[in-house]
Amino acid sequence: MEHYLFKQLAFVRAQTLKLMEGVSEETADRIPEGFRNTIRWQLGHIYVVLERIAFQYIGLPLHLPEGFKEQFENGTSPLNVPNFVDIPTLQELETLLKGQQERIREGLRDHLQEKVVQPYTTSAGMTLETPEQFLSFSLYHEGMHMSVIKLYEILLSKGEQSKWG
Repeated sequence: MEHYLFKQLAFVRAQTLKLMEGVSEETADRIPEGFRNTIRWQLGHIYVVLERIAFQYIGLPLHLPEGFKEQFENGTSPLNVPNFVDIPTLQELETLLKGQQERIREGLRDHLQEKVVQPYTTSAGMTLETPEQFLSFSLYHEGMHMSVIKLYEILLSKGEQSKWG
């Protein structure tokens, strides 16, 4: 029987992918006034952080396309992306986000309760010690960034018809 956490991850990811519907490449790169990131950055950041959370701390290989760390890691911004980095299209991000779920399920389903060698304490002060705890925390993280994407869509659609009303 599948662990409930994988169902929750799939549900949250489906919601993230739904947010991408109708977002143009141009809109994905606009930065709302007063902010420093874009919808494209939010999507790439969700991918990079879950990749790290799911695999890095238990010693499994990460699937990070070249330049993703420089573009989407904590503290980065499209305002300071190095020139040598290729910016992924929304289609490329969607493909990565969809494929990530199955890799996590396959790689972690038999290891959810194993203690990691080096526990990780989040910037909010929560210490994570097992893949189950890491993945559970990722639901919060992705939900937070989903809210930012919704906010950006509203701010960027001022004067246009928004899907949020």
